[in-house]
Amino acid sequence: MATTHHPPTTEAQWRAAYALAAERDVPFTNLSGAPVKALYTKDDLTRYDGYDGRPGVYPYTRGVYPSMYRGRLWTMRQFAGFGTAEETNERFRYLLANGQDGLSTAFDMPSLMGYDSDHRLSEGEVGREGVAVDTLDDMRTLFDGIDLGEISVSMTINAPAVVMLAFYVAAAQERGIRADRLRGTIQADILKEYIAQKEWCFPVDPAMRLCGDMIEWCTAEMPRWHPISVSGYHIREAGATAAQELAFTIKDGLTYVEQAVQRGLDVDDFAPRLSFFFNAQIDFFEEVAKYRAARRIWARELRERFGAQDPRSWRMRFHTQTAGVSLTAQQPLNNVVRTAIEALAGVLGGTQSLHTNSYDEALALPTEQAAKIALRTQQIIAHETGVTNTIDPLGGAYFVEAETDRLEREAYDYFARIDEMGGMVEAVKRNFPQGEIADAAFTLQREYDARERILVGVNEYVDATGDEEIPTLHIDPELERKQCGRLQAVRARRDAGEVQRTLTALRAGAATAGANLMPALLDCAHAHASEGEIVRALQDVFGTYTETPVF
Repeated sequence: MATTHHPPTTEAQWRAAYALAAERDVPFTNLSGAPVKALYTKDDLTRYDGYDGRPGVYPYTRGVYPSMYRGRLWTMRQFAGFGTAEETNERFRYLLANGQDGLSTAFDMPSLMGYDSDHRLSEGEVGREGVAVDTLDDMRTLFDGIDLGEISVSMTINAPAVVMLAFYVAAAQERGIRADRLRGTIQADILKEYIAQKEWCFPVDPAMRLCGDMIEWCTAEMPRWHPISVSGYHIREAGATAAQELAFTIKDGLTYVEQAVQRGLDVDDFAPRLSFFFNAQIDFFEEVAKYRAARRIWARELRERFGAQDPRSWRMRFHTQTAGVSLTAQQPLNNVVRTAIEALAGVLGGTQSLHTNSYDEALALPTEQAAKIALRTQQIIAHETGVTNTIDPLGGAYFVEAETDRLEREAYDYFARIDEMGGMVEAVKRNFPQGEIADAAFTLQREYDARERILVGVNEYVDATGDEEIPTLHIDPELERKQCGRLQAVRARRDAGEVQRTLTALRAGAATAGANLMPALLDCAHAHASEGEIVRALQDVFGTYTETPVF
């Protein structure tokens, strides 16, 4: 006779049955290693009283605007850049023609490191992972035929960000477009370079000064421009957990606020134009919770710690990019699925702009077809899935709310440890965040190697016949020779005396405490000084930086 299983009928019976099942259950952890319970209820929440119940209202857990995507979709801003300025300009036009509504510029490694294309250390790297920009002439060509007074432009560059901003402003001024009409973002987050991305030109303290100069100058001259995009993306790509990305990124942002306030700026004059840049990793619910916790923390810190009165200062607006580190060279078409899931997390987390990675990026820079599929992924989410029909559709879910609370707590734990060291600049000098990230990256990789965590197509579900062949983008080596020739032609036709005069004035300004260097940098740009020449002039005063390795 078959045994009949009766479901529990009372709360006490249910709790007893659940406890027994939980004892027999295999423990689960998320991508960050945090334990995940089999079931979440109201009992798991630290707050459930309507405190965070409305979007567009402090502390913005559910979104920074009352209507969110019912009012306006996020900006679809695909990252692009390769070869010379001409090739990237063509890609920009292609993306705009296919429905993209904001430009995001990737620079090559020499440009990111402050080297000219004909520097000996640039050989073999020119135009390989982004566009080569050496002078004002390149910046002019990069945006040829694109209305800089109308299009929003993002530039991902950090250590020499002041130089690229000067080139960009000078290029616009040549067309009769004033700086106060320009809108967009330059990353300029130098602290995360020492923490994670490792592209620097100067020691920490003078690099922080240059960030402060940009914030101060843009506050006065470029009211529509975001002078820093505080970036957790690269922190996460280096191997950080979600909590580490959240904590270190926000602490970096708060450090820039502290510096600007110490310069005498009113927090409400610049804080509304600080933006953030987060990673969208593959652990879906943790990522959604991370964005919600980030908004809540930023709002509280700006209002309660810095006394900001303008609600725009409390709102954390951020760009999201799907996780490059999650893409696999094995079975690369699987990356289309990964990117779609990560993009959906960014959307349900309330991002203001989004870049979706292309499926071929573990192998090469994206082909046009791969870039189009990545853009179409966003458009499908926006127009076909229905997830934009209601605001914060996951809000109130016990699991999401519990994860939001957990990540907030873990971020504040890191804040306390960093404050004990004397702040984020001192923590970076001591290699504290670097060491935490290295440990997290090692732990995760060990789990993959031991097959304790599955990576489809890599350590499980591997094709015996090998991976599919896909077309990839190849950079013509001739482009490097072309770029070097272009740079040398600029040097030949410019006024060499004017270049030396502006570089000498830049050195004098760098040696003067309290001098804002943006006007001097603009003079250098208009004189057609190259990026490498400008960086070397600053290094004559500031010196260079060598990292103490972390193992």
